[in-house]
Amino acid sequence: MKNIFIVVFALLSFSAKAQQATTAEVKFPVADSSPADIVYFPLNAPKAKAGDPTKPVIKIVYSRPQKKGRDIFGVLEQYGKVWRFGANESTEVRFFKKVSIGGKKIKAGTYSLFAIPNKDTWTIIVNSETDKWGAFTYNQAKDIVRVNVPVKTLAKPIEYFSLSFAEITGGANLVIGWDGTQVELPINF
Repeated sequence: MKNIFIVVFALLSFSAKAQQATTAEVKFPVADSSPADIVYFPLNAPKAKAGDPTKPVIKIVYSRPQKKGRDIFGVLEQYGKVWRFGANESTEVRFFKKVSIGGKKIKAGTYSLFAIPNKDTWTIIVNSETDKWGAFTYNQAKDIVRVNVPVKTLAKPIEYFSLSFAEITGGANLVIGWDGTQVELPINF
């Protein structure tokens, strides 16, 4: 009986020590300074109640860098260079059904978004490679479509890189804003 007690006590002690060691060794990362966000079209798609026929057509997962007093376009994000369209991992767009961008039909699926900002126009790029960090390994050969869109100057700067959608006849405009810049990408479906 004494031997059984000793064995049970030893096992419980070892198990408790093993759990403490595992828990103590885990180091969680600090919060990211460019938080991840998701935007859907229709905007209310993820909040639709059971039985509501609203289904997403587009979902974009992106990180939201901050202005932090910096000049963004033309300085931090240089004109004429491919930009990751946010921060951290490349921004990814999922089309739940076939869409058309710049007259090009794009199959349902997941793609990455990039941009080439310039003073008066941006080139928005839909690319077939996903799960990449930034634009460091961007491959132009994987572009699905490139569309030039005009720049609108905002009266009041936007602190966080922001995406939203505005409904249009036959589709939606992806509205992009950061610092004093706004551009819109028409998407038809």
